Amino acid sequence: MGTALIIGGNGQIGVPTALALAADGWQVRVLHRGSRPLEPDLAEAGVHEVRGDRADEAVLAAAVGDGVDLLVDCVAFDSTHAEQVLRHRAGLGSAVVISSMAVYADADGRLLGGPEFPHLPVGVREDGPTAQPGRGGYAEGKVELEQAWLAADVPATVLRPGAIHGAFAQNPREWFALKRVLDGRTDVVLAHEGRSRFHPSAVENIAELIRLAGARPGRRVLNAGDPVVPTSAEIVTAVYAARAREVTVHPLPGEPVGNLGLNPWGVPGPFVVDMSGAATELGYRPVVDYVSSLGPYLDWVERASAGRDWREVFGDFAASGADLFDYAAEDAWLAARR
Repeated sequence: MGTALIIGGNGQIGVPTALALAADGWQVRVLHRGSRPLEPDLAEAGVHEVRGDRADEAVLAAAVGDGVDLLVDCVAFDSTHAEQVLRHRAGLGSAVVISSMAVYADADGRLLGGPEFPHLPVGVREDGPTAQPGRGGYAEGKVELEQAWLAADVPATVLRPGAIHGAFAQNPREWFALKRVLDGRTDVVLAHEGRSRFHPSAVENIAELIRLAGARPGRRVLNAGDPVVPTSAEIVTAVYAARAREVTVHPLPGEPVGNLGLNPWGVPGPFVVDMSGAATELGYRPVVDYVSSLGPYLDWVERASAGRDWREVFGDFAASGADLFDYAAEDAWLAARR
């Protein structure tokens, strides 16, 4: 293997990707802003770090150096981030870029996070309709990013993960259940009767896709989801089980009532993608399923939050503005039914 540069390489996707590539024989360096020290596992694997902001041309030039055979961008959001890197296209062999399943739209243009939930088939394929490119929102920016890379003269694999889970998360959705475990809660109320299915993506599986794409460069778009898509009730139960605790899930029909029933996977219809493309293109086989990935991940979440304000540790989770821990509303609802 050759040299690989991972932008955002000390983060949630970057760390397992750097380890997977290093184990495969790549000479890996990571670019990160230095908000925390390089993970010890990366240093032990011989990964080299470059600290700084990708928007600083001198920093990015130093990271690319004399050229890299594989560029992995874990933290790009629109075409401006593609343009930053493509100024160094002469030094790039191939690329893997992280997009999102959020780009998918239904036939009427409805998007995840919009005023109306999209009506999507179960098992959305990569050639399905997407948002229009632009800077109007997250999905639009990601489509713009995809198109910039796919039009470039560098072979680029675009990956579309869903609800990403794994260590170093800023938005650990599983905190919804784990905090309840730590707080001694034994009952959870879930909207949509706890049947919501929002495709999860383990960082270990994303790293495996990146490893395979790096070894087989091409111009392609691939979904990046886990092999099984559990319901919101199954997720909560699995988190409790991973901590040897039992929970009673109370299904709430329909939408949340105020804060009651709110949860990070609470969608009114299935948001599930098809993973056959990755198997066909890359010979991909998942490394983990949702349940088997939980133990080390929850250990990290618990360590990261211990003795600290979780709102500061998990900034993106807190930024939603929703009160996902309205225990008073939950207790009142439960008491009225006893």
